[in-house]
Amino acid sequence: MTRPPATPPVAPAPSVATAPSPGPPAPVVVVGAGPVGLLLACELRTAGVPVVVVERLAEPMTESRASQLTALTAELLHERGFDALLAEAAHEPRAHFGGLGYDLSALDSPYAGNWKVPQYRTEAFLGQRAAELGATVLRSTELTGLTEGPDHVMCEVRGPAGPRRIEARYVVGCDGARGAVRRLAGFTVTATAPTRELLRADVTGLAVRDRRFERLPGGFAVASTREGVTRVMVHATGRAVTARTGPPEFAEIAAQWERVTGEDISGGRAVWLDAFDNSTAHATAYRRGRVLLAGDAAHHHLPIGGQALNTGLQDAVNLGWKLAATARGLAAPGLLDTYHDERHPVAARVLAHVTAQELLLLGGSGTEPLRAVLTELTGLDRVRTHLAAAASNLGDRYGPPGPGLTGRRVAGLRLRTAEGPLLATGPGPVLLTLAPGAAGPGRFSVPVLHAIDESGSLPGITTVLLRPDGYVAWADDSEEDLDQALGKLLHPEGRKRNARL
Repeated sequence: MTRPPATPPVAPAPSVATAPSPGPPAPVVVVGAGPVGLLLACELRTAGVPVVVVERLAEPMTESRASQLTALTAELLHERGFDALLAEAAHEPRAHFGGLGYDLSALDSPYAGNWKVPQYRTEAFLGQRAAELGATVLRSTELTGLTEGPDHVMCEVRGPAGPRRIEARYVVGCDGARGAVRRLAGFTVTATAPTRELLRADVTGLAVRDRRFERLPGGFAVASTREGVTRVMVHATGRAVTARTGPPEFAEIAAQWERVTGEDISGGRAVWLDAFDNSTAHATAYRRGRVLLAGDAAHHHLPIGGQALNTGLQDAVNLGWKLAATARGLAAPGLLDTYHDERHPVAARVLAHVTAQELLLLGGSGTEPLRAVLTELTGLDRVRTHLAAAASNLGDRYGPPGPGLTGRRVAGLRLRTAEGPLLATGPGPVLLTLAPGAAGPGRFSVPVLHAIDESGSLPGITTVLLRPDGYVAWADDSEEDLDQALGKLLHPEGRKRNARL
């Protein structure tokens, strides 16, 4: 069962002037055509908002980089019709915390586990969808300036045709940890300097055994071979962080690998080289006026467990419907601010977990007692359940703490309509009635659907207000506070009309 279709048609994307003078306004400019920026563009276009994506790279990325999608991300992609991408993914039923493994198969999700797919494939699917929806993508184009006015942001960019300006109502930086938006807009961050560096490469022609989180006297090593390509990753204990302007040479990686493992891999052929460190940065606010941040531009950390990519994609889903409603004049005052309120704590938790795992993986022999204690703890069902909820992102919620329904994703509630299982996400808020006569059609300003609670998990609940991203905004057996809950999502005028751009 899909939700009711969006009332407004998908508006055409704007053309962008090639002259230095401003071209036609773009309601939203997204900077960065990586997975986060492209998913945000898809969310905005699906909601009928024209969007221009500015990307400094001439071609899409062909590197694998992050290759793991969590259960929540897989659910969100399924709900948006990316089943072909998920079909390519290899299922991994286990996860780890600092190298200490545990099972994910008991998660309450049809996508329990992790899903391994190269990042460039995820980016390719998202890019194709964004193009189909009419997003304008400007490649080989770099953002060089931002000037915010009372009702717009003027973006100065430089591309193949020279400098130009794009007037936007909102700008979103999805351009990574070293991107221009965060710097040009003056966002402040809490940051830590790098103290450890890891080198990695994809290599053909190797015959080394697979290693998963192998701690050795000289450091840390990982090796995994798939379809003839071996990914090696190495950290040498005590080695200083190198200031770099580009990727390392393969000879450097081979030397460090031999130092740590004793193996010679210099005869292989590197097809991709990379270096990264343990520096962190977290924006203190995700919004400054008409400029917002998502993904690595908002939060940056060591890439453990694919959390960076997944947190960023989930940022895009949370922000997309709020920014679309705001751009269309439908959003309640303050709705856009809830993007920071909801997503900042999620990234803060991820940063804490990643920092703890870094210590367990890369710390010296002094961490062994801690690893021994945590190994005991991961043998407890309650601990494994907690870690699985965190690793899968299914434990994240946007509401008050406690057992209440508000802030939970509806996907795990097993609700069915007359046409089949309820699809969690849709173009706008929807009211679910679980009892005859509750919230009859026409009494409220949002679509009403009758649903059956197949699992019996909602005793005493008769009405559920569902957000466009599939999270519960309000649930009760009384409609007394329903207008107040709607008022947090929709502007009074937005409830009476369909605003068009």
